[in-house]
Amino acid sequence: MKQAIRYACVLLGGMAASAAMAQSSVTVYGLVDSGIAYTTNINAAGDSITKIPSLTSSFPSRIGFRGTEDLGNGLQAVFTLENGLALDTGTTGQGGRLFGRQASVGLKGAWGTLTLGRQVNMTYLSGLKTDVLGPHLFAIGSIDPYLPNARSDNAIGYLGNFNEFTVGATYSLGRDASAAGGPAATNCAGEVAGNSKACRQITGLLGYDNKRFGITTSYDILYGNTGAAGGLTSSNNSDRRVTLNAYAMAGETKLGGGVIARKTNAATGVSESDLYYFGVSHPLSPLLVLDGQVAYRDLKNSNADVTMYVARLTYLLSKRTATYAAIGRMKNDGASAVALDAGGTVGVGKTQNGVMAGVRHAF
Repeated sequence: MKQAIRYACVLLGGMAASAAMAQSSVTVYGLVDSGIAYTTNINAAGDSITKIPSLTSSFPSRIGFRGTEDLGNGLQAVFTLENGLALDTGTTGQGGRLFGRQASVGLKGAWGTLTLGRQVNMTYLSGLKTDVLGPHLFAIGSIDPYLPNARSDNAIGYLGNFNEFTVGATYSLGRDASAAGGPAATNCAGEVAGNSKACRQITGLLGYDNKRFGITTSYDILYGNTGAAGGLTSSNNSDRRVTLNAYAMAGETKLGGGVIARKTNAATGVSESDLYYFGVSHPLSPLLVLDGQVAYRDLKNSNADVTMYVARLTYLLSKRTATYAAIGRMKNDGASAVALDAGGTVGVGKTQNGVMAGVRHAF
């Protein structure tokens, strides 16, 4: 009898473990994307270059792990670990961080999701549905590299969806702990005793969208400290962006655009700019999509303005694999030197033209 009770306890314990496992899930996912690009006027001499890009092609490559556990009463534990990859050399992206794209844990319920760790902030989320090119090699991220890299270290994040409304915010105690270079590493670790503003960052979002149209606005202010990049070498220095983005569907065609108003109070002085963009995404067939975008950055009190034109054609080989080709043009005025390709170079005041093609696979 005692032996039978032992067997029953073991069986019940196994069933309980199986039930617990059934309430949890971990997903491994990723995307590998690479291409080849040709651009003109990469320097003052007007030379051209052909290369395999590092930062992105049509989308940045990554591998990630996402998990949930059902805690009961509608509450879940959630986590995300996402690593960025540079396919040209096989190295880690985001300043060499192991999980530089995202590394967060939190709780999720009907009230929304609360997360802690390195995470995308509200500036990143604000343009997801309106920027038809996204983090493409030729895109508005070339004009403002922060936009596709808008992530915050040491952050508390909240995101809630209520019917057709979205509200969110992040608060970072130290916005960027990496000094490895590139747009995703600006050397401002924060968490400094006696200086509550050092490397702090606050972002917020309010949006409304449905199947036909949507509008989103966001606010983002980040502070500097000693040694930080971008001239933000004091906690009194700041970089502020306010965005207004919208999209509308005309049948299967998406129209999306917006404006990013930026004010930087750096050690070198105060600068202001407005970045306007408008794009169209149209399916030519179930397997062929044409995207086009124009953007213009107005740098206040300066003639260093820039205008960008890009067209991209994507052919879907399957639900997970696609090939694509794009052409682009970046017109620099005055002392402007904004490269067409993300992470590239251009001669001061020169117009840069480029073509690219590649392949991506999602898993």
